[in-house]
Amino acid sequence: MKLFLGLFLVLFISACKRTLVRDSTRTQHPITKTFLALGDSYTSGEGVLQSESFPFLLNAKLKAAGIQIETPHVIAETGWTTINLLAALKEEPLKDKYDFVTVLIGVNNQYVKRSLTEYRSHFIEILDTAISHSRGGGATVYVISIPDWSVSPFGKLKDTKLESASIDTYNNVNREESKVASVNYIDITSASRIAETDVSYTSIDGLHPSQKMYNDWVEKLYPLVRKELN
Repeated sequence: MKLFLGLFLVLFISACKRTLVRDSTRTQHPITKTFLALGDSYTSGEGVLQSESFPFLLNAKLKAAGIQIETPHVIAETGWTTINLLAALKEEPLKDKYDFVTVLIGVNNQYVKRSLTEYRSHFIEILDTAISHSRGGGATVYVISIPDWSVSPFGKLKDTKLESASIDTYNNVNREESKVASVNYIDITSASRIAETDVSYTSIDGLHPSQKMYNDWVEKLYPLVRKELN
């Protein structure tokens, strides 16, 4: 009987040690999150430092909250329309899954007056790609509306009222398709119009958002992303 109890205690202690080692390993090696950002100059951060663009500001805020996260994988360039983004997605290899994906595209379609029908078709294709490469599917895809560039110093050289209405029309398309696809939709357009009376929301180039405006976007994105990363 004593021999049996002794053997039981040895096995029990050994099992506890293995459990502690496993738990310690988990603590020392937390799962690192990944972030894919798709878009154009509003995602790449034209007019500001890379660290001041919204993907990197969001990344920094998540890190400050104790989340282990890789540098954002940004697929975005100034001047890109949906045509350019789709071409880049075909050329650049993506990981199987990212923990979350942001999508902000369409301003250049609007600026050069490409058709809404084309925009809708391309936007659906981009959304499908984002969802298929997002670990949580539509729940971890975040579409950001097109900001209103017409209120910037550059935009005021154009027909502001006409361009602003046009931006709303394109946003109606991405909002509708986001709803159909059951992804998150973050409307920053109305708030972006503060740049009409506050130049601190516009970068040094007189067109693109400043870090201050990008911070406002992050404040809207952060709680939604943080909730899904728990």
